[in-house]
Amino acid sequence: MGASLFHVSTERLVSTMAGEFVTLEGEEGRHAVSVQHLQVGDAVLLADGEGRLAHGNVYEVPSNESVVIEIVAITVAPPPQPRVIVVQAITKGDRGELAVEMLTEVGVDMIVPWAANRCAAQWKGDKETKGVEKWRIAAREAAKQSRRPRTPQVTSLAQTKDVIRLITETAHAWVLHEDGDVRLSGISVPMNGDLLLVVGPEDGVTSEEIEAFTNAGAQVVRLGPTVLRTSTAGTVAAGIVMSRTTRWA
Repeated sequence: MGASLFHVSTERLVSTMAGEFVTLEGEEGRHAVSVQHLQVGDAVLLADGEGRLAHGNVYEVPSNESVVIEIVAITVAPPPQPRVIVVQAITKGDRGELAVEMLTEVGVDMIVPWAANRCAAQWKGDKETKGVEKWRIAAREAAKQSRRPRTPQVTSLAQTKDVIRLITETAHAWVLHEDGDVRLSGISVPMNGDLLLVVGPEDGVTSEEIEAFTNAGAQVVRLGPTVLRTSTAGTVAAGIVMSRTTRWA
């Protein structure tokens, strides 16, 4: 089993050097002791979510809520290129959080919650704040599970006009749709510039949204002969795209 990863603040890692000690306390400390059952000598990774990574070993377990880590080395993972962004339509229930978890595990760099016309869920008022925060928590936890030094950014809720603007600002954009004439697996994926994927809700992207996105520069593509749920389509598409770049080399 590989080293477990825990999150600490950027300020803490910036001021830490090899040979020093860091104490995990609070929620991370309890998780390390009660869930991961770390013992003296176990390898540990500490990440700030922005690329800084401390490699260390458990030096002491003084309580059920704290672990002392001896730092062996500090590294900084550069931002992966090309960057992959997924615009993900919001959903009812926990399927949105499931999508965020899988997108994080596969390596997506930014996730944009989208209030599409046919979304069954409505994030208004406090629901928007709570919904975005749930997605951000899901991304942080999935980054820890998959040992990613960089946690994907989860933006605020986007309206269709925001997605249109994002498409115009992105080098390469694709909209997933079952009626797309081109297979995503058959396109040539550029090695430079951000790559953007738009994933619609369970009831699909409207013809008006498709027209607006294509006018902004996006290409409509399909994944395969079957229709995937919105919670899985983005992960499959991101995997296809990243497998065609050097990111998985």
